[in-house]
Amino acid sequence: MKNQYNKTITACFAGYIVQAVVNNFTPLLFLFFQKSYHVPISQITLLVTFNFGIQLLVDLLSVRFIDKIGYRVSMIAAHALAAAGLLLLTVLPEILPVPFIGILIAVMIYAIGGGLLEVLVSPVVEACPSDNKEKAMSLLHSFYCWGHAGVVLLSTLFFYAAGIDNWKILAIIWAVIPIGNAFVFAKVPIAPLLEDGENGLGLKELFRLKIFWILLIMMICAGASEQAVSQWASAFAEKGLGISKAAGDLAGPMAFAILMGTSRLFYGKYGDRINLDHFMIYSCLLCILSYLGISLFRAPLLNLIACAICGLSVGIMWPGTFSKASAALPKGGTAMFALLALGGDMGCAGGPTLVGMISDSLGDNLKMGILAGIIFPVLLLLGILRCKKREHPFIMSHAKKACRDINPDRLSYFASFSSFIRN
Repeated sequence: MKNQYNKTITACFAGYIVQAVVNNFTPLLFLFFQKSYHVPISQITLLVTFNFGIQLLVDLLSVRFIDKIGYRVSMIAAHALAAAGLLLLTVLPEILPVPFIGILIAVMIYAIGGGLLEVLVSPVVEACPSDNKEKAMSLLHSFYCWGHAGVVLLSTLFFYAAGIDNWKILAIIWAVIPIGNAFVFAKVPIAPLLEDGENGLGLKELFRLKIFWILLIMMICAGASEQAVSQWASAFAEKGLGISKAAGDLAGPMAFAILMGTSRLFYGKYGDRINLDHFMIYSCLLCILSYLGISLFRAPLLNLIACAICGLSVGIMWPGTFSKASAALPKGGTAMFALLALGGDMGCAGGPTLVGMISDSLGDNLKMGILAGIIFPVLLLLGILRCKKREHPFIMSHAKKACRDINPDRLSYFASFSSFIRN
C-alpha cells in the first residue's frame, strides 16, 4: 500500500525543486535586465516584493478553492503556471512596448504557481502513508535547498560557459522540470488528507485555538530566522571578503542553502531515532549563537562561517513546525496548511525587511541589523517550549474523559495513571 505512494512523494520532492527555480532563477538576471532592458534598480527591487506578495495572496485565497477543485487539479495547475511564467519571461519583454511590464506579468504567473506549490506539497506528503511523517517532511523540505543550490550553481556555470546573453535557453531548460512533473502528477495516487466523511477545521475554528496561534507565530519566526540571514549572506561575502558578485553568491547563499539542506537531509534519514522537540530546541540555540557570531565577530571570514552555520541551524525549523502542527491538529486540513504557509512567507518577507530597516537606521550597520533579528529564533524557541508545556494537560484531560465515558466506577484507574505520569 505504501509503495504505490513512493512516486507521489518523489513528485513532491521535484515540486519543491520547481519552487526553488521560480524563486531563485530570475534574481540571477536582475543586473542583466537592468542593462539590457534599461529597467531602473527601483523597479528591479519591486520584482522580489511582487513575487512574494503574489505568493502570500495565493496562500490566503487557496483556503477557499483547493478543497473544491481537488489536490490533483491544483497541483497540475501549479506546475503549468510555473512553466508558463518561465517561458513567458523569454517572450513578453521582447514583444511588449515596456519590457518591465512583460517581466512583471511573467513573474506574476510563475508566482501564482509557486504560491500554490507552497500550500499543496506539504499536505500531499503528509497524507501519504509512511512510518515516520517527521522524517518525510524534513526530507521533502531539503529538496528546496538542493534546488536553490542547484539553480545558483548550474546557472552560474551556464552563464560562464555559454554567456549570460543566452539566458533564454536556460529559462526554457528550467521550464522542462515543471512541465514533466505536471504529467507525473496526472498519474500518481494522491491520498486524502482527511478520512472519508471528515471535514477539516474552518478558519473560525482554527482562530479559536490557542495552539494554532502559537504554531502560526512559530512558522513566522521559522521563515524570518532563515531569510534574515540568507538574504544578506552574499553581501557579507562580497563586501567583507572583497570577492566578486558571482563568488559571493557561491560562498554566501549557496553555502547557506547546502548546509540547510544537509540539516533537513540528516533528520530525514535519522528522524526516527531523534526527538523532534529536542532537535528543534538545540537548533534554535545554535541559530541564536550563529546570529551572535555574525554580529559580534570582527573577522569577516568568521562572519561568513557563522552565516553558513546559521543555514545548518534553521534547517529543521520550517518542516519541524509543519510536523508539530500536523500532530497537534490532525484535522487542521487545507486551511491549516495554507495559513501556516502564509505565516512562513510573511516571515520570509518580514525577517530581511526588519534587518534592512535596523541596518539603515544605524548607518548601514548590517551586523546590528542581524543582531536585532535574533528575536526570531528566540521567539521560536519559546514557542517550542510552550507547545511542550501544553502536551501534559492535553493528554491528562483526554485520558480523564475516556475513563469517565467507559465506567464512572473505574476512575481509580485514572488516579493511578495520573500518578504514574506525574512521576
